[in-house]
Amino acid sequence: MQVLIVKMSSIGDVLHTLPSLTDAVCMLPGISFDWVVEENFIQIATWHQACSRVIPVAIRRWRNNWFCFTAWQEYYDFKRQLRHHHYDAVIDAQGLMKSAVLVTRIARGEKHGMDCKSAREPFASWFYNQRHEVSKQQHAIERIRQLFSASLGYPLPSSPGNYAIASHFKPQLCPVPYLLFLHSTARVGKQWPGSYWRILIQRASDAGYQIKLPWGARHEQRRAQWMAEGCSRAEVLPRLTLAQVAEQLASATAVISVDTGLSHLAAALDRPNLTLYGPTDPGLIGGYGRNQQALRSKEGTMESLTVDRVWQAFEGLLALSK
Repeated sequence: MQVLIVKMSSIGDVLHTLPSLTDAVCMLPGISFDWVVEENFIQIATWHQACSRVIPVAIRRWRNNWFCFTAWQEYYDFKRQLRHHHYDAVIDAQGLMKSAVLVTRIARGEKHGMDCKSAREPFASWFYNQRHEVSKQQHAIERIRQLFSASLGYPLPSSPGNYAIASHFKPQLCPVPYLLFLHSTARVGKQWPGSYWRILIQRASDAGYQIKLPWGARHEQRRAQWMAEGCSRAEVLPRLTLAQVAEQLASATAVISVDTGLSHLAAALDRPNLTLYGPTDPGLIGGYGRNQQALRSKEGTMESLTVDRVWQAFEGLLALSK
């Protein structure tokens, strides 16, 4: 059985789809998947053994160059590649108009997606042959698992979802245990103050840990350098690919993160992870997996999460994960 998945972005959304592939492989031996995913997240799809082919899409980039001939040529080539194969099922797990119109509508095969009451953008359901009701009052991972179950006709497993990618990255033995601090996020309201990170870095250093700080953009690098300043145990990492970040996460003793896509990667790799939340509710989109703990501000602001409170919760997480 050959199935096409349409789940293009973002990091967290793509990672949230992985347990559904694991379910399907267990319930339908011999099934394989092609996956339409944004070019920046191709690596994630390839980590799962059930993904046989990745079809990259660049809607974000094309949208910014919509009147450029090159963008139109790339989209034409994408459509030709997409229509090369007739699938037993096409599952739009994105539930957005852009995924339904620009991708799912074009693919060959019976098209499945969430119905108008369940999809993130109700009008997207117009483009599906089969529409499935999926409750919004459950974690995003469970929603996608339910969609796959209904689309492919197998009973939903009662066991927790399994990303099935942790074995892809082998932990390395390190002479000094280290913590990975995922401090960067695009939304200002989700950022924990840099001055708090500086204190936390020193607290972790005094406890005998090394601290590693990854970054994505140059301003995040400068912020990380300022946070690590004066602490010999803190290391600002070079620019890393997603696979390289995963390698760093796999060998970390534990992780402290803000609400960012890489936090979900820590969960997928079964690393103990304390995620800090301010204005967002972790109930439906928080870390999913073993040793994942959310610490949410009662006041709804990141500034109200004190260093003492974070460190106390982190020590509790480490005790439970041993």
